[in-house]
Amino acid sequence: MKTKVSIADKHTLFNERWSPKIIAGLDNYDVKIAKVEGEFVWHQHDEEDEFFLVTRGRLKLELEGRDAVTLDEGEIYVVPAGLRHKPVALPYAEIMMIERKGVVNTGDAGHERAVAAEEL
Repeated sequence: MKTKVSIADKHTLFNERWSPKIIAGLDNYDVKIAKVEGEFVWHQHDEEDEFFLVTRGRLKLELEGRDAVTLDEGEIYVVPAGLRHKPVALPYAEIMMIERKGVVNTGDAGHERAVAAEEL
């Protein structure tokens, strides 16, 4: 990287919900941020773990066959590869994710909310 990145400043540059933006990369991974509101869709990533960090607000991760995990600001959770999950903002959150390059936000769901992350 040529300069430091402020996650808070980057979040001011867009308003779309559930539309990840790439703010950095390392090895074969993208560092993404998103604004989220309400519920997303049940999905899984068969081959990839998914790292979540809440930078503002609260996020609940509903997990198939497990107790849900609620994250407050500054807390992280890694959803293991192959575990069906559904993120739910309570009621709004700003998050950072680390995922392998090319991972689609809806995983296996093929849902209408599937978007490729854009560079910010």
